[in-house]
Amino acid sequence: MTTEADSGDFRVLQPQAWGRPRGYANGIVARGRLVTLAGMIGWNPVEQRFETDDFVGQVEQALRNILTVLEEADARPEHIVRLTWFVTNRDEYLESLPQLGESYRAVMGTHYPAMTVVAVSALVEAEAKVEIEATAVTPD
Repeated sequence: MTTEADSGDFRVLQPQAWGRPRGYANGIVARGRLVTLAGMIGWNPVEQRFETDDFVGQVEQALRNILTVLEEADARPEHIVRLTWFVTNRDEYLESLPQLGESYRAVMGTHYPAMTVVAVSALVEAEAKVEIEATAVTPD
């Protein structure tokens, strides 16, 4: 199925009979240079400290950290093909979905890659509430 996100190097995979996902893609096929990022947490990476204990605030910072690292590969949000979120509180994540959507669009725009959210008991950084891994594909 063709979508508005399709281009010569990128195509969203959406089976015709399936309902359209909200806020993510079921799959993406892309051609180009693979860019993989470590998990990014919601802290100030220069000072290596958390500026907020707010879940949505940490998500916003983690997403900004992802974009900063992607810039090193001349990549932008629309090059992201996958995000994997690790959250320490499933209920907090679910309760924050409306605000998360707003924050996500403010930082990343309206590009929705394949995404997975995994609830975990803890992250290595004790104050971290979320860690997000990203994979991007940039044009050759």
